[in-house]
Amino acid sequence: MLKYLVFVGAIISLVFGVLPYIKDTLRGNTKPNRVTWLIWALAPLIATFAAIADGVGWSVLPVFMAGFGSLLIFVVSFVNKNSYWKLETFDYFCGFCSLLALALWAITKEPVVAIILAIVSDGFAAVPTLIKSWKHPETETLAAYIAPLFGILTGFTAIKTWNFSSLAFPIYLLIISILIIFAILRPKMMKKFK
Repeated sequence: MLKYLVFVGAIISLVFGVLPYIKDTLRGNTKPNRVTWLIWALAPLIATFAAIADGVGWSVLPVFMAGFGSLLIFVVSFVNKNSYWKLETFDYFCGFCSLLALALWAITKEPVVAIILAIVSDGFAAVPTLIKSWKHPETETLAAYIAPLFGILTGFTAIKTWNFSSLAFPIYLLIISILIIFAILRPKMMKKFK
């Protein structure tokens, strides 16, 4: 019964994470980095299909939701021209490295290699948003990173076989989400310590 929590986590991630981010993007309050959100759509979706090919079941749902939600945010970023974060050379470099990792996976066709390269790809894509969140936390929506934590954690309840394919991407998502949350909250935390 506990394994069905993964569905609750997916709904919470969508309703309390993705939808508020979309709403803030449409209003122009949040400025998504399109390179990040495009790769954040591609890498988890590839990792999802690789994990499924390696026998992972419903526990991969949070990884799928990370990709699907990111795809929605990427598409919405084109609706309001004021919601766009200006890309710099470093953003394109990270995007290139990210796409290179995905291309390397396409060549190898091995599920474990696919998951490793999807993590590398997603990590490169995360760097511009991590830096932006650190320097300009007001351009991000905190809920978009907090709500998916519940989804990621519920994914662990649905794991039948504890192996690299079922654990690697969810653990990575947990770490990167916590880092971005810290970057967004850092200014508020610093004020409390002053």
